[in-house]
Amino acid sequence: QVQLVESGGGLVQPGGSLRLSCAASRSIFNIYFMGWYRQAPGKQRELVAIITTGGTTNYAESVKGRFTISRDNAENTVYLQMNSLKPEDTAVYYCKIDFRGGYYWGQGTHVTVSS
Repeated sequence: QVQLVESGGGLVQPGGSLRLSCAASRSIFNIYFMGWYRQAPGKQRELVAIITTGGTTNYAESVKGRFTISRDNAENTVYLQMNSLKPEDTAVYYCKIDFRGGYYWGQGTHVTVSS
């Protein structure tokens, strides 16, 4: 069983930055795409950003221009650079890897944007 280990969450003031990382515990083959999702209290989980093996990216409208997703294919690691953070970005952030055999979810990392 592969585990996705997330790190980088925490408390940050509005306008600040955080960088999330998600690393797979072992190699995963035939990956389609890697992504970040988030779930705020009382809300459904939503897509934040996704990146394909070839580097094509897609972002939620609410984070475009502020967040950047990137990946290290060799290390099966995906990153999320979050700039200009807003209170409404507060949520638990989850990484997900979709591959030919199915998908894996990370355990989530908390991001709190507050003064």
